[in-house]
Amino acid sequence: MEKRGLDEEFLNPCYEKLADPYLLPDMKEVVSQIKQAVSSKKKILIYGDYDVDGVTATAILHDTLTLAGVDEKNIEMMLPDRFSDGYGMSEKVVERAKDFELVITVDCGSNNREVIEKISVPVVVTDHHEVMGELPETAVVNPKRTDKEVPEDLKNLCGAGVAFFLARALVSEGLVPEGQEKWLLDLAMIGTICDAMKLTGENRVICRFGMLVLSKTRRPGLLELMRLSGVKKIDTDAVGFQIGPRLNAAGRMKSADLALKLLLTESKSEAVKLAEELEQLNAERKRQQSAAVSEIEKKGISVEPVLVVVGEWHEGVLGIIAGRLLEQYKKPAIVLSEIDGVLKGSGRSFGEFNLAEALKECQKLLINGGGHAEACGLKLEKEHFLEFSRAINEYYKSLGLKNQERFLEKQADLTVGKLSSVSLDFMGELELLQPFGDGNPEPLLALWEVEVRFVDRMGMEGKHLRLTVSDGASTMRLLAFYAPEEWFKVQPGETISVLVSPFVNEWNGVSSVEGRIVQIKK
Repeated sequence: MEKRGLDEEFLNPCYEKLADPYLLPDMKEVVSQIKQAVSSKKKILIYGDYDVDGVTATAILHDTLTLAGVDEKNIEMMLPDRFSDGYGMSEKVVERAKDFELVITVDCGSNNREVIEKISVPVVVTDHHEVMGELPETAVVNPKRTDKEVPEDLKNLCGAGVAFFLARALVSEGLVPEGQEKWLLDLAMIGTICDAMKLTGENRVICRFGMLVLSKTRRPGLLELMRLSGVKKIDTDAVGFQIGPRLNAAGRMKSADLALKLLLTESKSEAVKLAEELEQLNAERKRQQSAAVSEIEKKGISVEPVLVVVGEWHEGVLGIIAGRLLEQYKKPAIVLSEIDGVLKGSGRSFGEFNLAEALKECQKLLINGGGHAEACGLKLEKEHFLEFSRAINEYYKSLGLKNQERFLEKQADLTVGKLSSVSLDFMGELELLQPFGDGNPEPLLALWEVEVRFVDRMGMEGKHLRLTVSDGASTMRLLAFYAPEEWFKVQPGETISVLVSPFVNEWNGVSSVEGRIVQIKK
């Protein structure tokens, strides 16, 4: 706690201290439009996005409008198709909107001025993405706007977080019963963690209370998804590694509508069916992702500072592949695949290399593109691939960035003297820091000079590592999924030092403390 500079307010956040939602730009205008739509019984179209943040934001707004008294028959939702619509708002919404009297976007819209101008009914935007050009000429609730003053903590809200703040604004107007908005915190928390937002300030409050709400959730879909994925405890791992990937698998492999239906269904039988389908899609996603990474590695990795690769891979796994390459080779990665005659792709970055800014510099070579500092989506013509690869690498070099790998280095929070001290009681104390993420990373423990007792490869392809280490008096099991090949060279009897993230494993009713390997030093 002291090392991280955390105070009592961080450990025990207060819901009532959440910032005034009207500190977000244009919130009054959006609330005014919704109030008018409610009183006039207008038909409302919610336009979302296909990732976890977009789907949870769409579900939040749907539930908010029903709480505000909008008849279910007057609400429809539209999510873009990753494969046919691509990044941002689809032109398809122009025709669809003709049947409605108000369009409200969530997690998108700030960079879709041209599409919004074609829509014949009023449109209001709620979003959180970096603004790449001119804003639409309408109300735009976006904490990333640079033309308005926005408190620093609010700038870290995701799309679901912005939608939740809109719900809070409607509570203050008396449209939504006070306290009912808290039941939306599970969705706001899932969107925040899965969109890798900084978990401090407002997001800390959202996620801490969102965990509590998820543990009491009334949503059959989430209950079934957690049952099927083996979630026994509501924590960051459950959201980031179990719930999130399965919700994301819908939009990555088939249609995000499946995930949205799962979140909103009130039928247990439908929840079972949808959860099973998401489980299957997630398994297929893992298979295709693993095959693509192996293919890229066999071809050889470029020495350029930004890794730009192209192939024939499933469009839905490109972002995950980019993330895996970043972890493995410690450089920004952009992965492109030929889809319908053009190259579509996703990028992942870290440190001081901002992908959103990089795409602006390469804009003339792109059909479209945008995103955050650390993640982006883009589309370009096939003939521009080499030029784009050169351009983005030249831009990187022009920045004169030094020692970027330092941003990926992990530092121990605590050096462990005895393995026996990493007890279940100790893990209970660490629980006060949950949930973990950007700005509040999982605590890391340094195990110095422990003896390796057991080494094993796990998984069908043998890409996961399991070690048992000992300090002479006690032992501890350590795991690494998709471990670097050099880690498999560790032999029984060797003395190593390991950086681990501890967790509690439950098996056959027995709880034990294990560790995820972050770093190995011989």
